[in-house]
Amino acid sequence: MTQRLAGKVVLITGAAGGQGIAEAHLFAEHGAALVLTGLPDDPVGPLAEAITAKGGRAIALVQDVCDESQWQTVVEAARKTFGGLHVLVNNAGTISRESISDTTLPKWHRTMDVNLTGAMLGMRHTAPLMRESGGGSIINVSSIAGLGAHYDAAYCASKWGLRGLTKMAAIEFVEWNIRVNSIHPGQIIDTSFFRDGKPGHAESARRSIPMQRQGTPLECANLVLFLASDEAGFITGAEIAIDGGFSAGGAIWLRSKLRDQLAAEAD
Repeated sequence: MTQRLAGKVVLITGAAGGQGIAEAHLFAEHGAALVLTGLPDDPVGPLAEAITAKGGRAIALVQDVCDESQWQTVVEAARKTFGGLHVLVNNAGTISRESISDTTLPKWHRTMDVNLTGAMLGMRHTAPLMRESGGGSIINVSSIAGLGAHYDAAYCASKWGLRGLTKMAAIEFVEWNIRVNSIHPGQIIDTSFFRDGKPGHAESARRSIPMQRQGTPLECANLVLFLASDEAGFITGAEIAIDGGFSAGGAIWLRSKLRDQLAAEAD
C-alpha cells in the first residue's frame, strides 16, 4: 500500500466515534503519526493501543474541544511527541435533536460550543504549528444539515456556521500553506448519530437516499484521507457532500418515485 500520509502528524478530535475510529486506523495504515483526543469516558486510549500494537504511532489525550487551554495542551503534546503537526480533523461533534420551539438554551449553547466554537479553537491553535511544520490540511466534519434544512435547530445552525467558517479559514490560512475544507456526511452514515434517532429514523433516511443504501465510516475516512493528503494540494475552501446523492437531488428523486406510484394507482 502506498503510504499517502508518510511523515505526517495528524490530530483527530472525537476520535472514539465511528468516523474517528475509521480515520485513525486508515491514517495509521498510510503512515501517519496520530494524536487522538476524546472526552474522559471515550475509549481513545484503547484505540491508540490497538494502533501501536500493529506497529503504528499514536497517543491518546483527554480533551474537551470547548476548552481553549486543553487545545494548547494537545498542540504542545503533538510538538513534543512527534515534532510537528500537518493535519487537523475537526471530528468532534454533538447533536441536540430539538426544534426551535422545543430547544433549551443549555443544549443550544453546548451544541454550538462543540460543533462550531470547538472547531474554531482547533484551527486557531493548530495553524501556527502547521505553518512551522511546512503547511498542512484541516478537514472540518460538517453535515448535510449544513447544506439544507434539518429538524434540529442548534445542530443545523452549527453545521451551517462551520461551513462558512471553513471558507473564511481557507482564505485566512492560504498564505501559511494550509488548506481548509469541509465534508458533509448524510444521515445515512452508520454511526451513533444515525442509529440513535427516533423509531423509523434510520429506515426513512435510507429510503430517501437515491443510492438506496447507507454510507459507512470507512467511506467518510477515505474522503478525509484524500483531503489530508498531498493529492488534494489544489483544493481549499471546498464543501464535499458524501450522502448518496441526497443533497444533489433527493427531493426530485423522491418526487419521481411518488409520481410513478400515483400513476400506477391511477391505472
